[in-house]
Amino acid sequence: ADDLQPAIRLLAQAGLPTDDLSVERLALVAHEDGRLVGAIGLESFGATGLLRSLVVDPGQRAGGLGRRLVAALEELAAGKGVRELWLLTIDADRYFEKLGYTCEPRTAVPAAIASTEEFSSLCPGDAVLMRKELRS
Repeated sequence: ADDLQPAIRLLAQAGLPTDDLSVERLALVAHEDGRLVGAIGLESFGATGLLRSLVVDPGQRAGGLGRRLVAALEELAAGKGVRELWLLTIDADRYFEKLGYTCEPRTAVPAAIASTEEFSSLCPGDAVLMRKELRS
C-alpha cells in the first residue's frame, strides 16, 4: 500500500495510465536507496492475465530492471495459474518482442481482457496488443 502513490507518480511521469491503478493491481515494485524506481502490474482472470504498465525510473533504464520485473511478473502470474499474458503498448512493442511477446490483432483479445478499463478506455485504439504463453 505504501508503494501505490510513488508508483502512480512514476507512471504519470512516464505518460502511462493511472486512473484505475489499485494496490491489488500493483504486482511488483523495485526500490533503490529507499526510493521506488520500478513497478509492474497484473490483472488476472483465471488462466488469462493482463500485464499492466511496466515503468522504470529514467535513471535506472538500460540496466535490465525492466526485464527483471517482467520475468518476475511472469513467474508470479504462472504461479497463480495464468497461462497467457496479454498487454497493450503504445511504443514498447519492440521491447516486448525481445521478451517473447507477439503482436496480435485486436479482434483476438479474450473477452476478459476486452472488458478491462485499460483495453476499453485507458489505452488508445491504436495501441499494440501483444501476447505471450507462459510455461508452467
